[in-house]
Amino acid sequence: MKRPAARFPATPGRDTGGAGPAGDSGCDENWAGERRFAIRCSALLLALFLVVDGGSGHLTALRAVVWTALTVLLFVVLLPARVSAGEDWIASRELLRERTVRTDRLVSVRWSDGVAQRLVLRDLDGDSVEVDPRVLVANPRLWHLLDRGARTSLGRGTLLYGATEMRQLAQRVERDAAKTVFKVSGLI
Repeated sequence: MKRPAARFPATPGRDTGGAGPAGDSGCDENWAGERRFAIRCSALLLALFLVVDGGSGHLTALRAVVWTALTVLLFVVLLPARVSAGEDWIASRELLRERTVRTDRLVSVRWSDGVAQRLVLRDLDGDSVEVDPRVLVANPRLWHLLDRGARTSLGRGTLLYGATEMRQLAQRVERDAAKTVFKVSGLI
């Protein structure tokens, strides 16, 4: 689902076209640092490949292309999805696509199976988004926007599956916030 610019602003502070206050949106504040990390790791590995291969006298144009392709693949794997949210929507932008769901029209929230735990959100339109719960824990604004939309869905009766998952995530966010408060105050 493409996100209409006037209804779902991608950038905090952008004109919302009457959809709510401009400041009522947020994005993953740690994403830029994680992107820099992915770039640095990939560049470092490419440099290492080229130096070692060049030092051994085996570097050819074909091998340089192979090493470059491998490091581009590493970059794609390391680059996290960029999560943003606003009044009644949450989006996850990956390298080649962006997915958006309406949080005020959620029908299910569930944990995905697999090694990397993800929260899978699905709305009435059939659109779905996978979000790393660590992003929500690290960005209370995103969590607040998601929680508010999910509560609206629960109140409307559209959220049929996922109240337990939302409670589990809420406890995790609150626990992390309490730890942060204790650390800042010197109690831990």
